[in-house]
Amino acid sequence: MIYLSDEAIDRIIAEDAPYGDLTTWALDLGGKQGVMRYYSREAAVLCGTEEASRILSKLGAEVHFSLPSGTWTGPGETFLEAAGPAEALHMAWKATQNLLECCSGIASKTKRVVDQVKAVNPAVAVVATRKSFPGTKQLAVKAVLCGGAFPHRLGLSESLLVFAEHIHFLGGLEELVRRIPELKAKLPEKKLIVETDNAETALALCRAGVDAVQFDKLTPEALRAAAASLRAVNPGIGLLAAGGIREENAAEYAATGVDALVTTSLFFAGPADMSVHITPV
Repeated sequence: MIYLSDEAIDRIIAEDAPYGDLTTWALDLGGKQGVMRYYSREAAVLCGTEEASRILSKLGAEVHFSLPSGTWTGPGETFLEAAGPAEALHMAWKATQNLLECCSGIASKTKRVVDQVKAVNPAVAVVATRKSFPGTKQLAVKAVLCGGAFPHRLGLSESLLVFAEHIHFLGGLEELVRRIPELKAKLPEKKLIVETDNAETALALCRAGVDAVQFDKLTPEALRAAAASLRAVNPGIGLLAAGGIREENAAEYAATGVDALVTTSLFFAGPADMSVHITPV
């Protein structure tokens, strides 16, 4: 789904082994042959097996078997196997394990949240903000996709989302409302979304013709009432809930009548509990 460049793969390797593996070299084990098998200690949605396989291949190992990202794996099931010189296997070991644990942790948490939301309302989407940990965006977005969610915004360049901070520079809500036809004419292929934490402001924006309103940090009760009011004015308006949405409360927010839940919490999942066995042959 997402392609990491060779440069990005090389950076992952160099981060852990910038000058090779001193221990394997000192023990004179580099030329011995071995097999490395990866498995999870818990049920998990896999993510990162393609990148792990590329790391292994770049270091001189041969991948015999790999399940694709997005696959469920059960406890104790081997999902990736490679063979080659001990030097290659040991250099790839922790870099690949760390990548797989972090990415699969995000994918697994995302799947849990998506399942909870869809159980309440199958029409509600779960979407991730652009606030992933710096330097990890491609893998983080891939993990979210593997878990069944989607990006809300991949960056500032591809979407039109007006915040209160933008409105302050315009001089107030009235000026934004006045310029809505101009904005829609300037960018006719883009949806105009405005964020607010105020139900009255949202109603004014709805009447002014915005495509969607993103509610920030409303309680589920307030959000339910605001959604009903806006739907009465424009049944087709898009409604998004953002701010403080987590695994623990996602289902409650899914029942408020919005179209999507916008969350950063998916990116900050605990790592999946995975293990790697390396044995000589």
